[in-house]
Amino acid sequence: MALTASEILDTDSEDELPPGWEERVTIEGKVYYANHELKATQWVHPSSGKKKQVTGELPYGWERKVMDDGNIVYIEYVNLHGLRERQNFTDCMRDSRYLIMSSAQEDVPRNPPFLSINKLKLTWLSWHVGTVCFPGFETARSLALHGATVTLACRDLGSAERCRKRIIAEHQQATVHTLHLDLASLRSVQNFVEEYKKLQWPLHMLILNAAVFGLPHTLTEDDLEMTFQVNHLSHFYLTSLLEDVLLASAPARVVVVSSESHRFTDLSVDNLCETKLSPSAGKHSDLRAYNLSKLCNVLFSNELHTRLGTRGVTANSLHPGNMMSSNISRNWWLYRLLFTLVRPFTKSMQQGAATTVYCATSQQLEGLGGMYFNNCCRCKPSDAAHDSKLATTLWDLSETIIRNRLSRS
Repeated sequence: MALTASEILDTDSEDELPPGWEERVTIEGKVYYANHELKATQWVHPSSGKKKQVTGELPYGWERKVMDDGNIVYIEYVNLHGLRERQNFTDCMRDSRYLIMSSAQEDVPRNPPFLSINKLKLTWLSWHVGTVCFPGFETARSLALHGATVTLACRDLGSAERCRKRIIAEHQQATVHTLHLDLASLRSVQNFVEEYKKLQWPLHMLILNAAVFGLPHTLTEDDLEMTFQVNHLSHFYLTSLLEDVLLASAPARVVVVSSESHRFTDLSVDNLCETKLSPSAGKHSDLRAYNLSKLCNVLFSNELHTRLGTRGVTANSLHPGNMMSSNISRNWWLYRLLFTLVRPFTKSMQQGAATTVYCATSQQLEGLGGMYFNNCCRCKPSDAAHDSKLATTLWDLSETIIRNRLSRS
């Protein structure tokens, strides 16, 4: 049995699947769709009625091997800082483009097989999100609806409370808390951590997704450029102050939302300094500041995993999607117009949250970190993001900047 397009709820994207459906791919690259409630499959998209064929290379880090018995397996080689050298998947591994199966020599049937889904098992009890914007809301909503206890840390508690009520209205058993956090203030970060620790809650997922974009040169109360402090430095400080909670809650994960924009910056060990990260008004560019902060996100995530990975706290960074229709473009009318024009070609908010949820919950990533993801798939970041010396230098400089600013007050 298969549902027709008229029986499916409308979505804001032609490729977005209705609830209960999942996209699957045969070894030949033919896409089919499985409905988990009806135990049915079909070759055409349940909403658009279109057929798809997958082509292209394997995701970064994967190798295809044919075994002696004729089965095909896919091996991912991961640098795990001594935790584990290689990971074998012999039933399946999937992202938005691939379903990789070991039973590769079976002929494709006339009707595609139904593959049962291993439902998401949340073993974490508490989750923290850096702010409430629409991609962050969808991440919080997804985790709360699957049983996680969610803490929304937000500058605007009124907005946070509205988001909390929306989630509770959808699922009355969901557990969602709100706490105040203003990332433009190092003192606010301190106050948030003190309040969180007083509550004696564990912290098994720390998701850092707050960001500002397109700002004119603006200084925070700590006399730092706003984009740098909000997008990187306060996330760094928050994680440092919560390190003991994360270690006590281990296994724990830190997920840092970065961007493909991290590739477009000239940051290096030779030019890394405070004035590079937090420039004066005359040297400020909103795009350059954003790109720089996103590279800092990846470097911070990699260095954090290097320091804490062997102690049960892993860290990964990710790109959620290009120019999604969130409120991040609110600071200039031209950005708002551009984001509106490209909206039909970008991810929905649910799709934008998918990679964050994957990095926070996937059992395939248990114990694994120091990686960068896009479309729920590990991919290669920029060369600068691989620079371990740059990551260490940025870490030390971030600590120095924070120490100097706090000593002034």
